[in-house]
Order: sequence, then structure tokens, then C-alpha cells
Amino acid sequence: MLDAFKKLISRPAPGPEWREVVEWAKHNKLKYKREAEGEGFVISGGMESKPWRLEWGPPQRQYIDGHELRLRMELGLSHNLQVLLISQALLENLERQAFERFTESTQTVIDGNTPEEMRWLAMFPKVPYKAAREVRSRFGLVSSAQAEAASWVEGALAKQLEESLAGFLKSEPPFVLMLLRGRAYLRMQLPEPEVALMTQAVGLFEVAVLQALRVAGVGAEGSPDWHTTGSTAWQTQLGPEDPPKGR
Repeated sequence: MLDAFKKLISRPAPGPEWREVVEWAKHNKLKYKREAEGEGFVISGGMESKPWRLEWGPPQRQYIDGHELRLRMELGLSHNLQVLLISQALLENLERQAFERFTESTQTVIDGNTPEEMRWLAMFPKVPYKAAREVRSRFGLVSSAQAEAASWVEGALAKQLEESLAGFLKSEPPFVLMLLRGRAYLRMQLPEPEVALMTQAVGLFEVAVLQALRVAGVGAEGSPDWHTTGSTAWQTQLGPEDPPKGR
């Protein structure tokens, strides 16, 4: 009895409830789950039968302060397709950190403890791509497959990025879009889980997914397996609660 009472009074105070997020998930038939520590949440959704996973909480990268938003989706792409689209300010910051790390220490090789984003900036060439001047000046692109990377960004994704610069990316937060291990990833700094900003981020992620499938030849816009209706396709069918945790 005494032990139970001690556990009760030692519990941390409950964190914020994020009522707007809960209502947003409920309205769009998405599965909401609060993290055990109360510092964030997970939302599971999908495009048709393909699940995606959204997480908001403490950052998993040192270059993000406060909290971050993460999205990932298994696409079944070739693991040889490695592409990184990164905000220009973050690209320059990571390049500077990498230079300092290898010139001010005895380290001479890139090891597994280095974030993939930093490793790729050192390993892969920068890829030129066609887009509005503002997009090209605000986002860098590197890849092991230059033609596929440029094709991924050009067109629909470039246009969505241009619109995002007037929306949820207006303040230029640290931001990356990646194709890695057959999956698509989005990661960005997001101090508060504002529904409007998360909705825009999911919309951009959806376009990135469709473009990746088009480039890889896995699916195409308008195909029965990957039907989209602009910003609403992601609202359709729920995926499993805990898809594989690729970072």
C-alpha cells in the first residue's frame, strides 16, 4: 500500500493534452497515441493501403532544438536510391561542423555515429535541379543517383516546396526530406505541434512520396494503387499502429 502511494505521488505532472491535435486526428480518422513519457505523440495514417507514421516530440538530431516533427513511410524503393533534400542554412551548418570535426581532431574517417545527413554531404555530389530560383537558393540536393534525384524534385515537388516557403517553411527551420533504405522521410524543427503546420507538412510529404514512386517506377499518379486527391489522399486508410522504426 505504501509503495503504491509513493508511486502515485512521484509520478510526473501530466503534460499538455494537445486537444487540437487529437481532434484533428479524430476528424481525419487517424490513429493518435501519446508517448509514454508524455513528451510527444505518434499519429498513424496512410495513403490507401500504405501506412505512414508521424511523430512529434524531443529531437533525435543535435541540429534540431526543442522539438521536431518526423514523418516516414515504407515505399519498397531500391536501397541504392539515396537522396537528401536539405534546407540551405542547415546544409551549410552541417558542412561547417563536418569540416571542424575532421580538421580539429584526429578523426580521419566518417563513422557510423555521424548523422546520415552529414555523411551524405561529405560522400555524395550536389545535384543541380530545375525549380524556381527561390527554391534552388533555399534547398540543396545531394544524391548517389543524380538523374533520379533531380527528377524527384523537379515538377510537382518543386512547386510544393515553393508554396511551402510561404507557409510552414517560411521561418526556414532545419528541414530535410530523404529517400533512404526504401523509405521516404521528413524531419524538421517544430517547436509546437500546430495543426495547420502539420497539415502542410503532411501535404508536402505526400507529394514527395508520389514523386519518388514515379521516379522509381513503383507507382504513378492516377494509378489504382496510389490514387491521390491533392491534400486529402493522406487522410484515407489507417496503417498499423507501430510500423517498422527506421530512422
